Amino acid sequence: MPFPYVLLSAAVSLDGCLDDTGPERLLLSGPADFDRVDEVRASVDAILVGAGTIRADNPRLLVNSPERRAARVAAGRPEYPLKVTVSGSGELDPAANFWHTGGEKVLYTTDRGAERARRAGLATDVVALGPELDWRLLLEHLHDVRGVRRLMVEGGGTIHTQLLQQELADELQLVLAPLLVGDPDAPRLFGPGAYQGGRLRLTETRRIEDVVLMRYEPTAPGVADAVAAADRHWLALACELAALCPPSRTAFSVGAVVVAADGTELARGHSREGGDPLAHAEEAALAKIDPADPRLRGATVYSSLEPCARRASRPAPCARLILGAGVRRVVTAWREPDTFVTDADGSGLLAAEGAHVVVLPDHETAAKAPNRHLLPG
Repeated sequence: MPFPYVLLSAAVSLDGCLDDTGPERLLLSGPADFDRVDEVRASVDAILVGAGTIRADNPRLLVNSPERRAARVAAGRPEYPLKVTVSGSGELDPAANFWHTGGEKVLYTTDRGAERARRAGLATDVVALGPELDWRLLLEHLHDVRGVRRLMVEGGGTIHTQLLQQELADELQLVLAPLLVGDPDAPRLFGPGAYQGGRLRLTETRRIEDVVLMRYEPTAPGVADAVAAADRHWLALACELAALCPPSRTAFSVGAVVVAADGTELARGHSREGGDPLAHAEEAALAKIDPADPRLRGATVYSSLEPCARRASRPAPCARLILGAGVRRVVTAWREPDTFVTDADGSGLLAAEGAHVVVLPDHETAAKAPNRHLLPG
């Protein structure tokens, strides 16, 4: 299901602590970074914190800059992003700053927590997710009902840990502060547990006064039909590659990326690559990989358009090439229309041979962009 883009934001000490155990909040960064956070808040549709953060820090979670708030209004957006919190118990202080500052608020909780929250008279929309908290249901509701496309998560550590372990975080913005806490009871950013394998991709480092901002993206694909945040990143890249194709009136422009289970990119390609007017994207990418590479067995092929099941230009269609390479997982943005081949069903061919095909329709517009001249209307 479509989810918002989930951005985790945190500042930590050199030994990975979010705070110390003193009565006052430990300030890990300074004015310049606070202003950067304010800018990020102004760019998103919603800001989320856990109930523990509300209890410990009593945050307001506002966009402080009048200019940024004015720019949001001028763009037809609410002055403040939606404020979101999560509590299994529903036990929250009705007097907390969270409820009485900024714009709209929503609490996601359990069935039992919803009863408690409503009795307490919290100034918020209360959404019950069932007997247990379910992050996927929460994100789906934010996307489909609340229209949230970008979600900033500001903690605490339990929330960050759960979202990363469930492969739901699209980006981590981590600020490293030049101090050590050293207290074994201090709260930490990430807890123990099973995380997805593979290295995160470092996309930016920036010095801000005496702290360093580091931005990371996950790279490891999902497994079988389960969608990981990295799947969205790789499919977006495939759609970008489609825009590199030489234009054609007789063939689609498609981009493809082949990624190993640990997040290593094995190859990429696009239609008509290298001056070959007949080359398909998946074909071009797979041709760059040693057929004996054992990583192909656990790899995922990302293709902006569903791999073809039939073609006249070459003996084997791309779905057959993918299966022949040993790949059993494909992620695509767009099912092939009948423009050149009627009843095209590459997904059906792949599935019949035991492959998992995942369609992420949020990327369909980007996949269609270099092919608008071939589509009706």
